[in-house]
Amino acid sequence: MINVLIHHEVADYTAWKAAFDSAFDWRHKNGECACRIFRSAGNVNDITVFFEWESLEKARTFIASEELKAKMASAGVKSPPRVELLTEVHSVRRSAAD
Repeated sequence: MINVLIHHEVADYTAWKAAFDSAFDWRHKNGECACRIFRSAGNVNDITVFFEWESLEKARTFIASEELKAKMASAGVKSPPRVELLTEVHSVRRSAAD
């Protein structure tokens, strides 16, 4: 499992989210296992998406694809995306019992 962090600014969050949702099956077919969307507290159009991907190879292929670039452009992505490929080293979950 590989984690992918993508950060970029969009022209309009609502339009971007509709385009993102319409690509659900396409992303899954290309290796996405899960995703979480975050917005900047000060700018609703400043987006960070955290993905879990099946493998590093599939994530790299997806990120480099011309289809992704076209989908991002049509979704209103304004800034060049910053992409990080991450492997988890340590995780802690707190509970009320802690």
